[in-house]
Amino acid sequence: MMKTSVFLRVLLAALLFSTSTVQAWADEPVTDDDGILRIEDKPFDVNRFVIGRDFHENKFIDQDKGLRGMADCYFNMSDASDGQKQNLSLCKKLGLNTIISARGKHLTGKDWMAMSDEEIDAYVKQMIEDGGKSDAIVGYHICDEPSAMAFPKLAVAVAAVRKYAPGKMATINLYPNYATLWTLDQVKSQLGTRTYREYLEQAATIIKPDMISYDNYMVQFSMDQSDAKRTAQYYTNIMAVREVSLKYGIPWWNVVSGNQIRHYTTIPTLSNLLLQAYTSLAAGAGGVRWFTYWQGGYNYAPINKQERRTQTWHYLREVNRQLSILGPIMKRLKSTGVYFTDPSIDPSLPLMPGEHVKHIKCAEPLMVGEFLSEKGNRYIMVVNLSLERSARFIVETAVKNERLFVINTGEEQPYFQEIEETKLKSTSMLGGSPEQLAMAKERAYWLPAGAGVLIKCSGLVHEN
Repeated sequence: MMKTSVFLRVLLAALLFSTSTVQAWADEPVTDDDGILRIEDKPFDVNRFVIGRDFHENKFIDQDKGLRGMADCYFNMSDASDGQKQNLSLCKKLGLNTIISARGKHLTGKDWMAMSDEEIDAYVKQMIEDGGKSDAIVGYHICDEPSAMAFPKLAVAVAAVRKYAPGKMATINLYPNYATLWTLDQVKSQLGTRTYREYLEQAATIIKPDMISYDNYMVQFSMDQSDAKRTAQYYTNIMAVREVSLKYGIPWWNVVSGNQIRHYTTIPTLSNLLLQAYTSLAAGAGGVRWFTYWQGGYNYAPINKQERRTQTWHYLREVNRQLSILGPIMKRLKSTGVYFTDPSIDPSLPLMPGEHVKHIKCAEPLMVGEFLSEKGNRYIMVVNLSLERSARFIVETAVKNERLFVINTGEEQPYFQEIEETKLKSTSMLGGSPEQLAMAKERAYWLPAGAGVLIKCSGLVHEN
């Protein structure tokens, strides 16, 4: 019979052999002086970080089941329906912010242009009255993808919402940067301007909207970023909208694809859904909306024609879960810069280094957003732009050997985890090569394809 002391030594050796490495995570050693771990997301707040779907009316046969499914999928804003078709009391119970639209079809830019100012005022007043007085109502839907020629009339509609429903928002969704530009034949122009920047500037200054919302589906149109030109249109659109948003102090929302946007394009995956969400966050978006939730004419949607949940629904639920934690945090932070690693996706995009992040070592392409809190603390968001491979990165900031803390979204209540070197207990499974041992001493972090992470730059330094 083996003696007890010998048996214990053998058991300990076996345990050490089976555990090649242990990642050393500190248990929240940094002060949460910004209170980001304790943010409470308040329903029915017009300034809430938006996790929404398309603004088509509730078309579910079982509409209440449809609303419950949205809430279960971590949406906090429902579709845009009139007060009769929408169960507003259930929206309130589920915490779903609700946008009211007029009864019948949604008006186009041309429809608004055909109305006098007096008719617009009366139309908006009636839409607000028809919607009712539910606490769940946070705004009213005005128009989707208007030409700049409609902006003066849309300004009248927005002013009417502010007159008859003060404190509520008026939602307008703009074209992406791949819409057609102004030509001598105005019929062929979607934007009605000579440049996309001019289109955004006019929207900001003429309409004076509550948000700059636009849709861009180039992640899928680019076949998961294999088409370089279309890939660039996705990122340059984000940067153009961000710049105008900051210039005029108007929040912005990104409307991205949650289905197979065309029968010949790639389908929604966990990776490309993550990418669309995290690139929006990294550039300071105030909301993300998914087109489309209910299948309609699109395949691989979260809800199919039989009103059953698909695999896409479960992918989207996880992405929305992460947005529900990080979105309210990002609303507290000020976007101060966005940078990309070389090689460039497009010559117009700013490359590293940033103001605080001086270098990132990574084999995969990254997008880096820099942020400041009200107290002056620095945060960065790093996004893996590869949809094929995981990314291992090492950050060097302006503070040498700065201690960096990931805001971990593994729990419903986020928590800090420090990025530290790997503590090796055994090198047997690693092979013990010099390269592998050197990697273990680096303070690296891994991201799955398309994923991102928010990091607090503590200002503290490692002692060693």
